[in-house]
Amino acid sequence: MHQLGREARQASRVIARATTAVKNQALLAIAEAIEAAHGELIEANQADLQAGRENGLDAAMLDRLALTPARLEAMVEGLRQVAGLDDPVGVIRDMKFLPSGIQVGKMRVPLGVIGIIYESRPNVTVEAASLCLKSGNACILRGGSESIHSNRAIALCIAQGLAEAGLPANVVQVVETTDRQAVGELITMPEFVDVIVPRGGKGLIERISRDAKVPVIKHLDGICHVYVDDRADLGKAEAIALNAKTHRYGVCNAMETLLVHQAVAEQFLPRMADLYASKEVELRGCPATRAIVPQAIPATEEDWSTEYLAPILSIRVVSDMDAAIAHINTYSSQHTDAMVSEDFSRARRFLAEVDSSSVMINASTRFADGFEYGLGAEIGISTDKIHARGPVGLEGLTSEKYVVFGDGHIRQ
Repeated sequence: MHQLGREARQASRVIARATTAVKNQALLAIAEAIEAAHGELIEANQADLQAGRENGLDAAMLDRLALTPARLEAMVEGLRQVAGLDDPVGVIRDMKFLPSGIQVGKMRVPLGVIGIIYESRPNVTVEAASLCLKSGNACILRGGSESIHSNRAIALCIAQGLAEAGLPANVVQVVETTDRQAVGELITMPEFVDVIVPRGGKGLIERISRDAKVPVIKHLDGICHVYVDDRADLGKAEAIALNAKTHRYGVCNAMETLLVHQAVAEQFLPRMADLYASKEVELRGCPATRAIVPQAIPATEEDWSTEYLAPILSIRVVSDMDAAIAHINTYSSQHTDAMVSEDFSRARRFLAEVDSSSVMINASTRFADGFEYGLGAEIGISTDKIHARGPVGLEGLTSEKYVVFGDGHIRQ
């Protein structure tokens, strides 16, 4: 792992100074290599799937592990899309003259070496490599042991594309060993690694957050809320509350708690209960909710801080907007929270006072996504308060440094 780190550090200096044209050439060459290697990639993936079945992986894990022709085509298309994105590296902003005569501004620069730790899905290997490459970073990729054959085959395609663009293969390195100790080493090498991005289950992310000696870009939970105000358009609220919960259940930006102002609860909740029943969503409610929707089961204190990732929804009737904001700031995981209201002043207050990485007015929480935000792609979502917060795209994989222009200026 230390050898990988040293090689990544050296390669990071090469990719940091690569032109946009060279980086795009590499991305397109990788796409062509993957297209040409469809047969080899499917064969390698079959070895992983067979091992997974023998090791008792469940159907959901096997599905995430599988590389189908459609998923390979999506990987190729993703590479071409990243090649088409604006390059953030080298952009200078806020240049201004100061009284001393110097010009001061900020330039966007790569982070350096990014370690990415992920489970099961081999397509993450391509997604992570493409975003790190376009943003001028070297990366060390450590996929799950269950996808080792697939990742090795993908790594060969990446190396081929880098070579065609004249870039060193060490710009993207896939950890060959399946030894779990490799993760422990990767997250404790600050001399070689500048940031870690974990993508996986809560247990993996908690372990990395606890043990890492380098900064981590992460989110642990997606406990997302929708608050329906008494000044909401209830037609909008109905569509938003239904979509936020039922569009997909097992995603981090799905609503887990619905908050409803007491003045509209009797009008709004029965209709929503019928809609949720048609989707077989289990409702868990506070006493005021159960008085209106008696089929809801009693909500416990634990429900307010649970990410269900399932067709289960907790509902609380609140006295006013202050109570809604207080509930969100108490139980939210600072991922995504939304308000439905036609009152502009209240909307402004909600935006200012709810402390989450994405705060929305009159929109479904399902929009909290790099593609939907126009980033083109994302490497994950951050609920931290470091430089990257919310969906992390190319810009989130860079930092800024001050740049100064003078003409022989000296400080007096």
